[in-house]
Amino acid sequence: MSSNTAGDRVRVDGEPGLVLHTYPFRESSLIVEAFTRQYGRVGLVARGARRPRSALRGTLLAFQPLVLAWSGKSELKTLHSAEWRTAPLQVRGRALLCGFYLNELLIKLLARDAPHEGLFEAYLAALGQLAQGQRVEAVLRSFEMALLRELGYALPLDRDSRSGEAIAEEARYVYVVEQGPVRVNGSPQENRLELQGRTLIDMQNGLFDDALTLQQSKQLMRILINHYLGDQVLHTRQLLRDLAAF
Repeated sequence: MSSNTAGDRVRVDGEPGLVLHTYPFRESSLIVEAFTRQYGRVGLVARGARRPRSALRGTLLAFQPLVLAWSGKSELKTLHSAEWRTAPLQVRGRALLCGFYLNELLIKLLARDAPHEGLFEAYLAALGQLAQGQRVEAVLRSFEMALLRELGYALPLDRDSRSGEAIAEEARYVYVVEQGPVRVNGSPQENRLELQGRTLIDMQNGLFDDALTLQQSKQLMRILINHYLGDQVLHTRQLLRDLAAF
């Protein structure tokens, strides 16, 4: 990857990236939301990309590792080229919807033009795991945790946030948003998600083999993601719910 600056105008060449989403722009162009290794989420205008003979037509696809070149000084840069970096990742079925869920998370939680190199590698790894048929729940939970950590919202999971004591495997906890787990004594609390200490320990260690850990970690991450999304709605999450109900 190389870049140069002329005044405030930046030119970037050879930057690894993937397309998160595209939508039509004017008569023959596309707006491309891309996630790149060194520049994070970038907004690009692909001029003429919808024309039948465009070199970009058929290239700007989700889950296709690309090498991108662009220039510009506004929030929307001009895309000059997009070339295949490797073969497309073969993400199919339910895993495909999960991939689009990851893309929607990145679009809605990442600001444009902020580098997230570690998260870019975590995203590539998650897509690879989905393509290999690994258990989607474990892939999603691991990526959600990596995303929140990258945004500065790392989950404290190893200690009670009030007492400072280490999490006990058989104890019960509630998770207080932006604070952490708090041990529960006595009867269950209504309208509060309770978690087994084992779930918190498993999440801390990146282990999602246990059925209860899978169930409770999904509920916890849904609460936390919703909190940081605010009023934004995740459309892919609703699609996954509808498929599960069907």
